[in-house]
Amino acid sequence: MESLIIPFDAKKAAFGRHETFALRYSWLTKGFETFVKNPTIFSDDNATVELGVGKNMVNAIKYWLLATKILERVDNGYKTTSIGKAIFSESGFDPYLEDEATLWLIHWLLATNSHLSTAWYWFFNHYHKPEFNSDEAGFALVDFVKNQLTNKHSERTVKHEIVLILRMYAQSRSQSKTVLDDLLDSPLASLKLINYQPATKNYSSAPAQRDQLPIEVIGFAVNEVLNNHQVDQIPIEDLMYRQQYSVAVGAVFRLTESALLAKLELLVDKYPNNYELRETAGIHHFHRLNNTMDSLQLLSNYYADKEQVAL
Repeated sequence: MESLIIPFDAKKAAFGRHETFALRYSWLTKGFETFVKNPTIFSDDNATVELGVGKNMVNAIKYWLLATKILERVDNGYKTTSIGKAIFSESGFDPYLEDEATLWLIHWLLATNSHLSTAWYWFFNHYHKPEFNSDEAGFALVDFVKNQLTNKHSERTVKHEIVLILRMYAQSRSQSKTVLDDLLDSPLASLKLINYQPATKNYSSAPAQRDQLPIEVIGFAVNEVLNNHQVDQIPIEDLMYRQQYSVAVGAVFRLTESALLAKLELLVDKYPNNYELRETAGIHHFHRLNNTMDSLQLLSNYYADKEQVAL
């Protein structure tokens, strides 16, 4: 099965294409709905009117739709993806981002797009310093770009990616000298993957239990990793820590080892016909027993369960 993970390629990276605008709550919904009605919206002269934003924001909305894999490029423009339709269509899982599970999913999609959201891929897969300031993370990303990427990129633009990541994931702390729009937290701030420490003026992004992270989202991510490697079993260590330039579930979701293992055990308990944990020569492996359980089916199960609870 095809994976939505976009593998790292030293020749393919992007920085600054969001026009310095952080992802906002309504943009994915509004952008998807408008695109479905008018697939040429992003090249139309009236895009600013239809989307109700300025020209630079039109470009930013298009970027975030592509970076989160809600849209994808095709030869003659763009098209909606299977995951985009599954979430945002009229009968989709959660078109208005009302369930936090969808935000975890959006985060995963963004952090595993190494070509378009390279800084996000780097931060959540490569950068593991539990406490840092903006400058430290910025210089670390610059070093990664210089040492690991083929093409040159503006150091200023690269550093600003970190500023934007911190704005998107850390709760707003400024209450003055900032326009109202900039105080509106990105939806991803509610995940608390990055926290601001007022006492030290540093940020922290440390592994935690993440009790609110649903096991079906973990299952979706694990399925994607298995599909990406074209295997049906993988050492749990490889799900926890990235190998070379791959992505790691534990790293992207900032989980502790015990938290990841606990979620995998819950996944196996709930879907015993599809998944299994085995120990071979002292190494714990996660096995997919029945690869007809695809990633979208897991998500469908989660949202169906939530709907039943609501009733």
